[in-house]
Amino acid sequence: MNLKKMMQQASKLQEQMAQTQADLASKTVTATAGGGKVSVVANGAGDVVSIKISKDVVDPEDVEMLEELVLTGVRKAIEEGKNLAQSEMSRLTSGMGLPPGLGF
Repeated sequence: MNLKKMMQQASKLQEQMAQTQADLASKTVTATAGGGKVSVVANGAGDVVSIKISKDVVDPEDVEMLEELVLTGVRKAIEEGKNLAQSEMSRLTSGMGLPPGLGF
C-alpha cells in the first residue's frame, strides 16, 4: 500500500471517528439500581444526562442507602455508555487490520 493511500484512509477514518463520537453524544443508555428505584441515563460520550429517584427510597433516616443506589446507578450507566462507545468504535475500525482494544 502506498503512503498516499494510507494517508487518505487515515483521514477518512479520522472523519468517521469524529462523526461517530458526535453520534454517540446523542445516543443514551439507561441503568437502574434498587429494582428500578433509581434510574440513570448516560450518553455514549460517558456523560450522565439525568437521574430519577423514586420517592419511596428517600428516607432521611437512611441516606447512605440512597447514596449507594445513586452511585450504583451512575456507575452502571457510565459503564453501559462506554460499552456502547466501544461497540460503535469497534464496528468502525473492523476490517482495517487494527489490533483489538487499540484504545477504543
